Amino acid sequence: MNAVTPILRLHQHRVWATHHLLEACGHLSEEQLHQPHEIGQETLWKTICHMYAAEFVWLAALQGTDDAIAPGDVAGKLPGNQEGEGAATSRTMLIERWQKLDQRWSAYLNSLTPEDLTQTIYRKSSSSYQGQRIGSQAMDVLLHVATHAHYTTAQAINMLRHSGLTDLPPSMLITLARSEAVT
Repeated sequence: MNAVTPILRLHQHRVWATHHLLEACGHLSEEQLHQPHEIGQETLWKTICHMYAAEFVWLAALQGTDDAIAPGDVAGKLPGNQEGEGAATSRTMLIERWQKLDQRWSAYLNSLTPEDLTQTIYRKSSSSYQGQRIGSQAMDVLLHVATHAHYTTAQAINMLRHSGLTDLPPSMLITLARSEAVT
């Protein structure tokens, strides 16, 4: 096993958990999606949009765009000539965009080599470093994207619970592994 293998597994889990989360969100009303919570990004809708935006901008950074923004944000650049694309306004729109983003992630991850993990990836900080261009190893960026998604998924599941949903989505890596082992 090389260093890429666990990275790929964490990202497989990220996609799997996100798909289950988005499916669970489909059982909520618009009012429940926008209900305030004292966790995450204040609402479930803002939290899942935040998850999408993080995956969007970090993939762009991994691909060489250090100041990318997610559609709907107000500053920076969108990779792939998507200037002017607004924020997602519906679950359907967000899911469609996420499916396209998942395809881009898949292409990137499928080409990943152990040598790629040591490359320096640059990103202009949006907050704590006040716009400074900061370099990190690709390995750290890839781990960050996966752990950020897992952490934020846990917040979103808590919001689902507080919104009254009782059939909560699976989110643990071991649950994914066991589902694959079932014959």
